Amino acid sequence: MSFGDEHGQHGHGNDPGRTTDDSFGGMGQTRTRLPDGGGGDGYGGARRPQRSSRSLIAVVGVVVLLIAAIAFANREGGGDSGASGAGGGDKASGSEPTAASGVKPVTGKNGGIPSGFAKDEQGAESAASNYAVALGSNGMFNKDNRHEIVDTVYTPAAAEKLKGPQDKAYSPEFLNKLGLDADGNAPSGSTFISRTVPVGTKVESFDGDSAKVSVWYTGLIGMSGPDSTDPVSTTWKTWTLDLQWTADDWKVAADSQKDGPAPVPGDIAASTADDISKAVDEYGGFTYAR
Repeated sequence: MSFGDEHGQHGHGNDPGRTTDDSFGGMGQTRTRLPDGGGGDGYGGARRPQRSSRSLIAVVGVVVLLIAAIAFANREGGGDSGASGAGGGDKASGSEPTAASGVKPVTGKNGGIPSGFAKDEQGAESAASNYAVALGSNGMFNKDNRHEIVDTVYTPAAAEKLKGPQDKAYSPEFLNKLGLDADGNAPSGSTFISRTVPVGTKVESFDGDSAKVSVWYTGLIGMSGPDSTDPVSTTWKTWTLDLQWTADDWKVAADSQKDGPAPVPGDIAASTADDISKAVDEYGGFTYAR
């Protein structure tokens, strides 16, 4: 449940406090302009038409590029903000844009899990993403925390059916294979990591009171520590959640997972266990909302 994105950096090479003029040798000499009088001296009107032309061409070029960029962005984004979300009319073929829609994230919390999602397609997508994060967290490896998460995320009927089988699945033997004790705790000096990071969502179906949403995600899972035999690794899966509108919010009635789509692994060297542990402690998760 992890992602690795690199972002380029932009440097600024010029000193903002110093102005130079290449037409004067690039040495930073002071340039004095005399009042316009039609004279042809070296600092008067004889040179000004040439600079004005260059300035005009530069301005026109910037405007043209800006217009082209706006047109391209509108074309890529569909050009009609009313076409996205629930009730937005006919959808264009292909995937919907994953950029922020402008709708504010939910502010409610239920047991530390975001709640109070809108009763529309966008709300269903946001609920599915946040629930995938909760269900993929390391809180699932402790019985009390797991029951709280399940009761919050699932419908009452689904939660009642799930808790017993899940308790058997998260047995002491299973936890021991992961390097955890019976309560899901990591050994002293080690950090157990289980994190889901959604990459994108897709509404499979929606009819007002129910929705099926697929969440494509990457994940981190493993033990980070000097004696770990199960180092933290990444995984790529798709989690499909059947949602029902229950008690004024979206709840999971059923769910399933499948592997992939998985990209080709990058060539970045793996970090040390200490670096991974620090990153998990220092970087928190997100509330996902389109």
